[in-house]
Amino acid sequence: MGVRVVVVDEKRLLAEALATALRLRGHRVLAAAAPGAGTVELVVARAPEVCLLGTATPSAPGAFDPVKRIRSARPQIGVVVLGPVRCPRGIAAAFAAGASGYVRQDERIEGVERAMAKARAGEAAVAPQLLQRAFAELLHPPAEADDEAARLLRLLTPREVAVLVRVAEGEDTRLIAAGMGIAPSTARTHVQRVLRKLAVTSRLEAAALAARTGLLDRAAKGSLPAGE
Repeated sequence: MGVRVVVVDEKRLLAEALATALRLRGHRVLAAAAPGAGTVELVVARAPEVCLLGTATPSAPGAFDPVKRIRSARPQIGVVVLGPVRCPRGIAAAFAAGASGYVRQDERIEGVERAMAKARAGEAAVAPQLLQRAFAELLHPPAEADDEAARLLRLLTPREVAVLVRVAEGEDTRLIAAGMGIAPSTARTHVQRVLRKLAVTSRLEAAALAARTGLLDRAAKGSLPAGE
């Protein structure tokens, strides 16, 4: 027997395509829509057995607020999320919000149907291997790659960082030397080392790179030396 379902996806075309596929397989699609104002009210008013909710950003703040609202208004509606696999926090957030299941976005239509059937029966609809991967990543998160600003800072000595800050502020060699209490020749040497380490050919490029990567903001939080 077919399932009464509402399909919601951030991409309206995907929602309609999935709705068409489900209709061809004997399910009663009550609506296909993109999320927005009135979507929750639509789902609640149509009172499906299952709501398929597609999202590409399950870890975004408030991504599953619609799930909470739907479940609050009609607890009997099973909400199955269609989302990316490599998002363990998103999977956890979906169930915390009251979702009945979580299915990978590239799942075959048969897999979506199985999830719908489980959700209608009040069962959790999620592949065991998906849960295993999610829990494994939550318990042992991979080390995050350092951002570019941190990488660049590691290339420079504290003195060179101080010089870069002054370069970004538009100071010439004479002002850098005076401000840091060093000889102009020493200041010039520091500037050349900074340019070489940052792989740029001019002070303007160095300043632009520092601003783009947030290096200046990161450097401002540290303690910069004033002189040799």
